[in-house]
Amino acid sequence: MSHYDPLIDSAAARLGRVLEHLGQRVSTAESCTGGGIAEAITRVAGSSQWFETGFVTYANSSKARWLGVEPATLEAHGAVSEPVVLAMAAGAKAAAEADMAVAVSGIAGPDGGSAEKPVGTVWFGWALADGRVISDCKRFQGGRREVRAQTVLHALERLVSEAEKAAANRSSV
Repeated sequence: MSHYDPLIDSAAARLGRVLEHLGQRVSTAESCTGGGIAEAITRVAGSSQWFETGFVTYANSSKARWLGVEPATLEAHGAVSEPVVLAMAAGAKAAAEADMAVAVSGIAGPDGGSAEKPVGTVWFGWALADGRVISDCKRFQGGRREVRAQTVLHALERLVSEAEKAAANRSSV
C-alpha cells in the first residue's frame, strides 16, 4: 500500500459524487498507469453509474487502433507528448460515448528516459463535457510505483476539479 492510496481513494470518491450529480460518465485512456486510473475509479462502490469503459493502450499500435491516434502523430512526437495525449483523451471520450475522459502517457521508469523526456515525465489530456481538450505535463520524482501513483492522483484530481467547475456553472445558471 502506498501513502498515495488514501488520497487516490478520496479523489475517486469525490469524482463519483460530482459525476453522479451531473448525470455524466467518464472514460480513461492509459499507457504508463496500465489501468490504474480505472482501477481506482472502480474501487468506489456504485462506480458503474458513472464509469463504463477504460482503455489500456500501452503500445502505439493500440493507441492508433482503439483511440484513433494518427500514426504520423506518434511518429512525429512520440507517445509521451501533448499531441498524443490530446488525441487519446478525445478518442476515449468518443469511443466510450462518455461525457469526459482522461488520458495519460509517460515514462514511469526505471528505464526509458532521455535528456528531453526523463523518467517521471508524464503527459495528461482531459476531454471535457464542454468540448475542451486540455493538457498538462508533470515531472514526478521517485521509482516506478511512485510515478504511477502520482500520475493516477493528478489525473483524478484534475477530473474532480473540472467536474466541480461544471457543476458550479450548472447551478449558477
